[in-house]
Amino acid sequence: MSRRRYLSEEERALWSGFARSIKPLRHTQEPPPSPVSKAAVVGDAAASRAQRAAAQQPTRSAEESTPLAPLGRRLRRRVARGREPIDARIDLHGLTQAQAHTALSRFLRTAQADGARVALVVTGKGTQRADREASERGVLRRQVPIWLSLPEFRPFVLGFEDAHAGHGGQGALYVRLRRGR
Repeated sequence: MSRRRYLSEEERALWSGFARSIKPLRHTQEPPPSPVSKAAVVGDAAASRAQRAAAQQPTRSAEESTPLAPLGRRLRRRVARGREPIDARIDLHGLTQAQAHTALSRFLRTAQADGARVALVVTGKGTQRADREASERGVLRRQVPIWLSLPEFRPFVLGFEDAHAGHGGQGALYVRLRRGR
């Protein structure tokens, strides 16, 4: 049998701060307060400042707070094999970042309004030039997934992932759209 390990003051203060930040699933009676050490009191002041700062920030809707989900294995396989239709497509080749961002926003809004479920966004893989580093290859390929994760796109996007090789592979994304309202 192993010996029981006791928490240090620092670990206890860290745990109590974490435990205070947890929101219970249901209303239950609060547990009796644990003995407070000097380190925990210092942590309380910092925690109360953080709580006040969080209270001043605007609240997010449920759409913005839920993480994006991948398409799911079944849906992705059906789309890749052509059994599930790709309802809308956009090709961002040759556009600047600003143009591509605007075009993507307009495209997603229109596709959702048309009742599209799955969209294909072609970014291209980018070109590698001798005068540039390999890390600068495919600007839109790197930026579009970041844009799709932004709060401004959350009302349209449920999730996304790389497309099958037949639809562009790493140079394209399947985007699962929310239902229009």
